[in-house]
Amino acid sequence: MEHINKNRLFLASCLALITTAMTFAIRARLETVFGPEGVGLTLEQLGYAFAPAFFGFTIAMIIGGPLVDLLGIKKITWMAFVTHAVGIVLTLMADSMTSLFVATLCIGIGNGMVEAALNPMVASLYSTEKTKMLNRFHVWFPGGIVIGAVLGWLIMDVMGLSWQVMVATLFVPLIIYGVLFFGQNMPITERVQLGISNKKMFLSVFKPLFLFMVFCMLLTAASELGTTQRIESLLKESVAAPLLVLAFINGIMALGRLFAGKVVHRLKPSGMLLYSAILTFIGLWLLTLASGGMVFAAAAVFAVGVTFFWPTMLGFVAEYLPETGALGLSIMGGAGMFSVSIVLPIMGNLMDTGSAGEALRTMSILPAILIAAFVGLNIYMKKYKTVTTQHV
Repeated sequence: MEHINKNRLFLASCLALITTAMTFAIRARLETVFGPEGVGLTLEQLGYAFAPAFFGFTIAMIIGGPLVDLLGIKKITWMAFVTHAVGIVLTLMADSMTSLFVATLCIGIGNGMVEAALNPMVASLYSTEKTKMLNRFHVWFPGGIVIGAVLGWLIMDVMGLSWQVMVATLFVPLIIYGVLFFGQNMPITERVQLGISNKKMFLSVFKPLFLFMVFCMLLTAASELGTTQRIESLLKESVAAPLLVLAFINGIMALGRLFAGKVVHRLKPSGMLLYSAILTFIGLWLLTLASGGMVFAAAAVFAVGVTFFWPTMLGFVAEYLPETGALGLSIMGGAGMFSVSIVLPIMGNLMDTGSAGEALRTMSILPAILIAAFVGLNIYMKKYKTVTTQHV
């Protein structure tokens, strides 16, 4: 059996996710560069220009999921590296809505390929503690956003350098993760290890429980990323440096995911999701009312709410629906990003024609629906556990 360096692969995976996450923070800062006070795009046009970051991600994950099993994790990882590199170069050259759209599409595809390859790889490397290690891997999504947000603030707001310098910082984690992955053996996916056929995998994604989780993923991702991606526009009237609020939110998220193992043990995935939805709803409502320093207090509640959404949704599917394989994880991630691509222009329109407080109130509808959904999931999982125990 080929030697697999778990620690090096996990570190490389984290750096690939940092690259992905930094693009989100940097894109949020580019709102003011390309927006009404800069290049002159309306907030709705910016929504359309940035939307391919999310539907490009979706396309890559839906295509990449089945290809991970067919071509192997290594090839999909290198596809991510190449499309990331091309996307960064094209972003540096962007000067209009169209060129920004194309650049963002490439980066979105790169980001999707990272998740398509590396979520199943982490699940395969740590098959006995999937939810814990997926949370630990996803520490570096908020962690990378903190890095990108602080760098963007330092480079543009403190040092007064150009936005191109900020975008060029993405080459640092890109090159490092490329070097770390180079020449490494990678595991086969868990679905292949278990010998589950393609037919069974494709049929399993039509199970009612899986479809329910896909529906919930649409709402959890939009609640989290729809809000944080438009943080500059949402909070520019409420606080002096919205990008620091973004860093603050993601700092809390990173810490929460780092210690997710204890929370998973106590609450189980379905319990974590219910508490997350409740706090997200409260946090969004508080953000509609807060100004000045109180924005950070409201943002803290929101941050605790959204901390466990993404990795726990993936962990739930990996744990309770393993037969869906890499395809299941890819559909989940793809659905999440697709929903954000729909929400961004809608939020832009609400802000163009109304106000940021109105946009936040509209967004709070999503976690309200999730509270009801996850109450139902908790009831179902108690019955599921009872039936499973009886059959053991």
